[in-house]
Amino acid sequence: MTDKKRGSLRKIVSGIVAAIATAPDRTSERDTPKESVVAEWPLPPSATLGSSMRLKGIEREVRARLPWVVRKFAKAETGRIVLRMLKTDADAFQAASATISRTLEGIEALPVLPREAEDILAISARERHKWLKDGRLKSIGTRTVKMRGRSKAVTFHVFDPRHIEDILDRDLASAWREEDAREVTENRRRGAGKAALTRAGKREPKARSARSLGKDDAPPPKLEGWDTFEAEGLLR
Repeated sequence: MTDKKRGSLRKIVSGIVAAIATAPDRTSERDTPKESVVAEWPLPPSATLGSSMRLKGIEREVRARLPWVVRKFAKAETGRIVLRMLKTDADAFQAASATISRTLEGIEALPVLPREAEDILAISARERHKWLKDGRLKSIGTRTVKMRGRSKAVTFHVFDPRHIEDILDRDLASAWREEDAREVTENRRRGAGKAALTRAGKREPKARSARSLGKDDAPPPKLEGWDTFEAEGLLR
């Protein structure tokens, strides 16, 4: 009985080993890389203006022109746009490549968005608003977009990339910042002067009132020779 059990156990183990040996290697199939096709388009510095945020803006502009299912395959990398798709999607790859090529024609003229201008010029949102209001930062128009998660559309100013590049090359942002600092100092000095005049004006009526009270309470002046004049009876 024991020998029969041992024989049955050997058969079972042998069958399991044989099944493992003859099973197809699914792991190797999964690990085999699928062939892909890649296309690249260089981006000149005049397009990105040295800004990673501007680079992402160009990526969004490119993706917006592509079909929804293809957008994720187009990516912006340092100094280039890359399209990477499976070789089996050759037709979609060719169509997307043509679209990207058309989009990147004249990409240097793509208007600069507010956040991109702040990143390129290393300025704050407050400075952007101030310089836009006083005309130092010039807008070429507005753009209205529907932001995700907001019920209302947002309208904002956009800028000419050549204007932003000129400000960057001439370091005008630093000069404007110094002008603003001098203006703040001058305004504070004027404000301090006005406050001093106001305080002096408030003290002046009090001083006049004190002088008036002093005159009213003082005894009448005594005239010399008045007693003799009264004794001679000239007032009778």
